[in-house]
Amino acid sequence: MATFEVLCSGEAKFEARGWPFRSIAIKSEPFLFYSMEIYFSLGAMISASIGAASDMRFMRIPNWLTYGSLVCGLALRVCLAGWHGLAQGLTGALLGGGIFFLMFLVRGMGAGDVKLMAAVSAWVGIHSTPRVLIATAIAGGVLAVFYIIFYKQVVKTFRNMGELLRFHLVSGIQPHPELEAVAPSSIQVPYGLAIAVGTFYLLITTSSISGVIYGR
Repeated sequence: MATFEVLCSGEAKFEARGWPFRSIAIKSEPFLFYSMEIYFSLGAMISASIGAASDMRFMRIPNWLTYGSLVCGLALRVCLAGWHGLAQGLTGALLGGGIFFLMFLVRGMGAGDVKLMAAVSAWVGIHSTPRVLIATAIAGGVLAVFYIIFYKQVVKTFRNMGELLRFHLVSGIQPHPELEAVAPSSIQVPYGLAIAVGTFYLLITTSSISGVIYGR
């Protein structure tokens, strides 16, 4: 007789007794089903889409969205994946939000972007957060280039980048006294849109992986 069960902590347990197994008991490391990951990615996508729309229209991302999404994501992880799911969500939020917070310290982005990334990372968990960060960085770079060309600020942008690089090499990680990406005079790139694109990338790749595994 063989049995397979998923524990509330997110662990998988396989037990087999009798011929031809004799006596076997295997307990895997905690994991989340791909089907669950799709739901988490979908929740993150909804939050990121609302944040992107708000960022593009009002150039701000409201706290009710970021904090509310963070709480909902962690709560759903507890319900579907137990304490292990909560740990994955918290560490994901710390990773995603922490990296964006470093950018915030040098005035490279707004606080709303930091909180939105933390909320999205809480939904997708620590294992998927790096993929979202990489996809977001690529989307953000493309978006920034588009805005620079559209507003004809290529020369000024490269000059400012050189000055920022020189300043941080000399002074370390601290805001430049004059140059800030979030200053009113700077080109305002809605980075919430880049976060939404990065989250969408995770959603479609997670769906594709699940389709291969389950034959859908």
